[in-house]
Amino acid sequence: MAQAPGEIEALIALMARLPGLGPRSARRAVLHMLKKRAVVMDPLAQALARVAATARDCRSCGNISDYDICPICADNRRATGVVCVVEDVSDLWALERAGGFKGRYHVLGGTLSALESVGPDVLRIPQLVARIESENLREVILALNATVEGQTTAHYIAEALAPSGVTVSALARGLPMGGELDYLDDGTISAALAARRQV
Repeated sequence: MAQAPGEIEALIALMARLPGLGPRSARRAVLHMLKKRAVVMDPLAQALARVAATARDCRSCGNISDYDICPICADNRRATGVVCVVEDVSDLWALERAGGFKGRYHVLGGTLSALESVGPDVLRIPQLVARIESENLREVILALNATVEGQTTAHYIAEALAPSGVTVSALARGLPMGGELDYLDDGTISAALAARRQV
């Protein structure tokens, strides 16, 4: 198979590192951009340069923004006293898309993992503990993934926050809307049974 010129091959290799893109998908994407340089590639390159120069982590919650304090933390209409803790910015964005939460967030930057030497100080857990008092928080909602690492992290945070007296809650686990039992995994069904409520 013929190789693309060096710089183009380097771009394909970089694109292939992106989630959801393998080498073949990256090659197709780069070829598409090359064919439409003026309307796709040039604006994309300019947007990437702008974002690389201006993006930063919010000093308060850890969200990615163009500002030191992100628009969510700066919005006075957001409910104060309630913080939703998430593993990563992608989780924050997913919750915002759903539109059901009107409080503020706290991005941990991952989960505890002994195998990968990720301890509480590597994550933004100390900053969360500090926010309890500085923001007079009443409730911390743990919206962590239903993985072993996510649940270990949730348990650690609940214990770390216990002395403060703040209410610590977690997202309900169970059946998705429109879900059929036959297609669900055993863990989801077990969680749904454990979280059952009176009708």
